[in-house]
Amino acid sequence: MSSTDSPSGTRSRLPQIRPRPAGTPSAPAPVAPRDRADFVVDCAVYVEGERQSPVTPEEGLRVATERGGFVWLGLHEPTQAELESVASTYGLHPLAVEDAVEAHQRPKLDTYEDSLFMVLKTARYVEHERLTAASQVVSTGEVMVFVGRHYLITVRHGDQSELKDLRAGLEGQHELLRLGPAAVLYAVADQAVDDFVDVATAMEEDVEELEVSVFTPERTDDISRIYQLKRELMQLRRAVSPLDVPLNTLADRDLDIVPDEMRSYFRDVQDHALRVRDQIGSLDELLTSILQSSLAITSLEDNEDMRKISAWAGIIAVSTFIAGVYGMNFEHMPELKSQYGYPLCLLAMALASSLLYRGFKRSGWL
Repeated sequence: MSSTDSPSGTRSRLPQIRPRPAGTPSAPAPVAPRDRADFVVDCAVYVEGERQSPVTPEEGLRVATERGGFVWLGLHEPTQAELESVASTYGLHPLAVEDAVEAHQRPKLDTYEDSLFMVLKTARYVEHERLTAASQVVSTGEVMVFVGRHYLITVRHGDQSELKDLRAGLEGQHELLRLGPAAVLYAVADQAVDDFVDVATAMEEDVEELEVSVFTPERTDDISRIYQLKRELMQLRRAVSPLDVPLNTLADRDLDIVPDEMRSYFRDVQDHALRVRDQIGSLDELLTSILQSSLAITSLEDNEDMRKISAWAGIIAVSTFIAGVYGMNFEHMPELKSQYGYPLCLLAMALASSLLYRGFKRSGWL
């Protein structure tokens, strides 16, 4: 989805900082056991759409709350200890933290009293010279997003959808960033859906290549390749289909964290998600038709081979019958001692075989 698709003509990613709930320890738990740079991708406070001076994850929430902005903290595959240290600082819900540590979550949106937790699948098309029965076509990852009043935390699993370029683009769209963390959530969801569109479009070329291969005169083994592509397409469907409910919630439900101005943005993302879902469904139906056609063509070719084998077997059977009868060598067999018996038998064999061959040829068996 391009920026011109959104109602304001801009796209942005902004993390907001949520006030620390009562009872949250003022001092964050220590982050370890690996270097912070290994899992903290970026951390910045945004006030009125402008990026402020660099801050640490521990300082971000305090600074954002004091200045009336929000902090966007980007994490990449944190360990449980690392994420729990962040959770103690930002007051994240423990159930959401548990889901964010482990990948392979289903796309969803969980709403809590003063925060949201959204899981998004990411996808990337894997380039290949030729589709085979073992080709990987779709590579998937996940982005988990924690959204509060003054913070937004993105947790990425996999390398399919980096957010560095997205952040840079949003930092140039101050009007959108002024809408708070919901604007960043919109931009992350928008990019994920755009990636789905790109993958589905690229897979159309694989489907077309298979369709051409199935209907070429040369005999090819396409069934295993079709099945593999259907499996990869199913993987993409599992990433797209569950998004309908979360996006509908963000677009239509009254959520304190999501400003009214952002609803039309999420409605636009939902529209794109529905379209790519329909596109995936159409590709799956086309693959099913191609598979059925391939099976039918294979069956016809097998029948054609059986007809040819049967025709040649019939031709050979006549000669075998004549040779078998006169090869019994009984003393009183007719023409057994005839001077022309041998050439007459050969002539009969040749004549019968010729007539049968001509008949099978006319009927299309040969």
